[in-house]
Amino acid sequence: MDQSLIRNFSIIAHIDHGKSTLADRLMLHCGAIDERSFKNQLLDDMDLERERGITIKASAVRLTFKSKDGKSYLLNLIDTPGHVDFTYEVEKSLKACEGALLIIDASQGVESQTVANYYLAVNNNLEILPVINKIDIANIDPNEAARQFKEVLKFKEEDIQRVSAKEGLYIGELLEKIVTFIPAPYGDMDKPLKALIFDMKYDVYKGIIIFIRVIDGKVAIGTRIRLMHMNREYTVEGMGSYSPFDVKSKELGAGEVGYITCNVRDPKEVRVGDTITDVANPCAEPLEGYRQLKPLVFCGVYPVTADEYMELREAIDKLRLSDPSFTFEPETSQSFGHGFRCGFLGLLHMEVVQERLEREYNLSLVLTTPNVSYRYEKKDGSMVEIENPSQLPNMNEVRSVEEPYLNVSVLTPVNTMDGVMELAKRKRGIFVKSEYMSDRMRVVYDIPLSEVIVDFNDMVKSATRGYGSIDYEFNGYRKAPIAKLDILINDEPCDAFACLVHKDHAYEKGSALCDKLKELIPAQLFEIRIQALCDGRIIASSRIKSMGKNVTAKCYGGDISRKRKLWEKQKEGKKKMKSVGRVEVPQEAFLAALKI
Repeated sequence: MDQSLIRNFSIIAHIDHGKSTLADRLMLHCGAIDERSFKNQLLDDMDLERERGITIKASAVRLTFKSKDGKSYLLNLIDTPGHVDFTYEVEKSLKACEGALLIIDASQGVESQTVANYYLAVNNNLEILPVINKIDIANIDPNEAARQFKEVLKFKEEDIQRVSAKEGLYIGELLEKIVTFIPAPYGDMDKPLKALIFDMKYDVYKGIIIFIRVIDGKVAIGTRIRLMHMNREYTVEGMGSYSPFDVKSKELGAGEVGYITCNVRDPKEVRVGDTITDVANPCAEPLEGYRQLKPLVFCGVYPVTADEYMELREAIDKLRLSDPSFTFEPETSQSFGHGFRCGFLGLLHMEVVQERLEREYNLSLVLTTPNVSYRYEKKDGSMVEIENPSQLPNMNEVRSVEEPYLNVSVLTPVNTMDGVMELAKRKRGIFVKSEYMSDRMRVVYDIPLSEVIVDFNDMVKSATRGYGSIDYEFNGYRKAPIAKLDILINDEPCDAFACLVHKDHAYEKGSALCDKLKELIPAQLFEIRIQALCDGRIIASSRIKSMGKNVTAKCYGGDISRKRKLWEKQKEGKKKMKSVGRVEVPQEAFLAALKI
């Protein structure tokens, strides 16, 4: 394929600005699909994506476009997610492209993720084409959105494209602009093979399907290839691309995007970001690859029944193929037995991984209360990072504890700025700066990660009547008065509910947990005591009364001593039961603990 006729680009935007709808329209206009098979979110092939109305996985598709000058162009389009939890998917996709379409909703304008994705594309040296979507909405002035593009991100008026993905307006003009604005891929077909792995997925029949962007050289069926970082060799058995349906091919050359299969079955043998080269004629140096992302939220994932442990391990290995930002390591819990300590980029990411494991691999799972990683300084001055509250030793051995902070940027209308600043203050935020961005304010705070992950985004939306948006990035650790909060159920610690909290919030959190567990744990034949323990003191407690059982129901008449004897016997039995009885905690209790 002539490289000058290839265009590789991603679609990037804030959440809900119309990326997937535009991708559908581009496919329809290029003839990749017809009106009969056209449907919304065509590339979002996961049930979970269609139900939630969001993109979770980036999708690569190959299109053919005939321009007005008669040339036939090959377009490799990658649709990406918009939610901040899936930024890694965007980053992976941009490495395989020369350009990006940066989309904004005509009614919303530039939002925080728009700015974050813009800088991601700039850092990858991409040509960025600004696109205003949803111009069909009544009473909307696209010129206002264009003004924000020019003022905030310094785009030129002649480059800004206006389209309606929903109605299909000006899609042809956008495609003409893409082929003239976005550069052709660089690379030399005569050099040794050098290709980047930017995504993977598992197929029961083919094994691991590896998505690659060929930088130099070419790869064909039968080529013996080497993964340079993993130092493993395979023979290419199949290749092709999606347009959006599977199209087989015999060769992929420099500048092209596609997939290869090599009958690789073990997920540990291959990883995203690796460089592929030809064994017979290898390239000199591997590509840079991807930066390793640091998980922000951790929780324990356990099978409901112990015999599903190996199935869970296999499922997690396969899931991590398509989601390298998800990390895991084996751990054992007193309450649940063997499972895994898993790391996620946020709570939405955690929910999505849980649902995918349960749906795609038919598993029943229990998740513990999520927490963030902390660091503590020992008496000898050494620093230890902990992901599980149970790893924090006795406070006598600890000099200080540090908690992770995020640099949080909130884009808000000027009239709701006071509400946002008050909210950030309540969340223990430290003011950094504020600045005007066109007709809105950008307020920046350093806020503890533990205060942001659960409900901060929802609170910002409420405080700004839906017009605010947030973006955040990790910003190191700071010292804080942190204490371990344990929940005791009948004097036994339940490690699934253990968490590290700020001392000022310990009573509030402990009391809320005790009250919530009192509602959710079913009554037993013995009394259940629920207590919150912090710094060696009980700070809150609740009791669930024992279930009544009428042991004298069959005693009709006679002396009262008969009934007393049965009541005494019942009392003794309840004492014994309490000493050996185990309390079953329902899954809803763990889910409710997330929201406290």
